Amino acid sequence: EPLKDPSHLLEVERMVYHAERPGFRIAELQLSASQKVPWHSHTNVQDTFYVLQGRLLVFMQDPKEDVRLAPGETYAVAPRRPHLVTNVGEKSVVFLVLQAGEYDFIPLT
Repeated sequence: EPLKDPSHLLEVERMVYHAERPGFRIAELQLSASQKVPWHSHTNVQDTFYVLQGRLLVFMQDPKEDVRLAPGETYAVAPRRPHLVTNVGEKSVVFLVLQAGEYDFIPLT
C-alpha cells in the first residue's frame, strides 16, 4: 500500500526538506552507522542521491545491484525499482535526495 508519509518507518538521525513543492522536493537525511531507509519503491518518483559527507550504500533489486557512494558522488534509482539505503561508514552519512513527480513510498514486505 503506497504511503504519502513514511516517516514512522524511517530510521534517521535527521531529515530536513530544503525545497518542497508539488511534484518536486529535496530532502537532506543523516543516518548513523547503524541506520537505514528500509526496502521500498516509488510509483513515479526517481530518487537521485547526492552524498555530502560519509559513505552511502544503495542496495537495489530488479536487477540486483549495490552502489557505494562517497562525498560528491550521485546515483539515480528509477521509479518502481526496489531499493534500500544504508550507511556503510563508522560516522554519520549526510546526503540529499532529489525527487521529482508525485511522491509515494511503497514498503516491501
